[in-house]
Amino acid sequence: MVSSVIQLKCSCNEYPWGRQGSQSAAARLASKTPGTDFKLDESKPYAEMWMGTYPELPSYVLETGEDLQDVLDKHPEELLGKTNLQKFGHTKLPYLPKVLSIAKALPLQLHPNKDLASELHKKDPSNFTDPNHKPEIALALTKFEAFCGFKPLADIEELLKLEPLQHFLPVIKKANFDNQVLKAVVKNMLEASEDDVKKTEQALAKLPKDAFGKHDNIPELLPRLQDQYGKTDPGSLVALITMNFLVLQPGEAIYIPADGIHAYLAGDIIECMARSNNVLNSGFCPRAERNSIDLFCASLTFTPHGAQEALLPARPYKGSKSGKTQLYAPPMSEFNMLATDVEAGQSEGLTAVKGPSVLVCTKGVGKLKAKGESKDVKEGYVFFVGQGTELEFEAQEDLQLFTAYVE
Repeated sequence: MVSSVIQLKCSCNEYPWGRQGSQSAAARLASKTPGTDFKLDESKPYAEMWMGTYPELPSYVLETGEDLQDVLDKHPEELLGKTNLQKFGHTKLPYLPKVLSIAKALPLQLHPNKDLASELHKKDPSNFTDPNHKPEIALALTKFEAFCGFKPLADIEELLKLEPLQHFLPVIKKANFDNQVLKAVVKNMLEASEDDVKKTEQALAKLPKDAFGKHDNIPELLPRLQDQYGKTDPGSLVALITMNFLVLQPGEAIYIPADGIHAYLAGDIIECMARSNNVLNSGFCPRAERNSIDLFCASLTFTPHGAQEALLPARPYKGSKSGKTQLYAPPMSEFNMLATDVEAGQSEGLTAVKGPSVLVCTKGVGKLKAKGESKDVKEGYVFFVGQGTELEFEAQEDLQLFTAYVE
């Protein structure tokens, strides 16, 4: 007999774009699980706390130290459910939730779709570690800034009329500025020499603010990106001229489809994605770390086109018993995300789902009750919840919880 609610210990990785020491929400949460091996070092930049069964940074059962995947392999029907096993054909969690803490822009990136991911995994398994796609959502815990998807075509076309940018247009001009022209522009920017990027940015910096029309944040963002990645990184041009810049408040979310271009800039978020760690980078990173520009541009899709299209609205969750839980449902089959806020002295119940869940407490103190068991819930605690398990939360201090699930 295995418990249907298993407390986990999770770890946090270090990337240069992460927040320093305890400024990183990811590191703070990872360090607060009792009995964890993770020790927070104030001198290190902590980027991502991973929760789940991806082998690069797996979660372990707090009580026994077992790898969570080993437990799922031993009790597949009990914990994952027949529906989930039939749907995905394996005992791995189909999603990977994370907490990200971002101090400076992540690489300008996209995640290959299933067909390309499978092909790249066969050719280069050390760099493309699985054959899966990686659509994802990002849900703001704090103010969150991101470049996500492309601006409307008309907006990009207008910006490219600025004299310093005109040479990025294709030599053979089409009658209409369409996605193929946009792809050529992005490719030209990414292939530009360091000297060309530098001169273009110098010329843009000299233009008056009103030259950029409604995109008057470009002159403010340009020096910020240059401060982070220098004056010769083409990622700045692609992001500022062609991409949507979004500022999200806590509780707001965006959806990134497979092959969707993005670069997160600052803030703390809950991120969840299909089970994959494949990525193609083309900017905001050293030249040696960039993938093939041809491959990157061949993979580009053009959804979303506009900031509003990128947003993933929250809606009331039907499985909530007290109305304290919101649902974020991206257009994909691997997961949904729940956000639960319970005020001190209040309670919330969640009906059982047909698949496994992973939940993290980001704030507060309370109790989690399931199948006759009661467990403490505090900031930084992470739990795996087996399929068919009804949950009840009681808050002693205001509780905030995020739950990834599939059914």
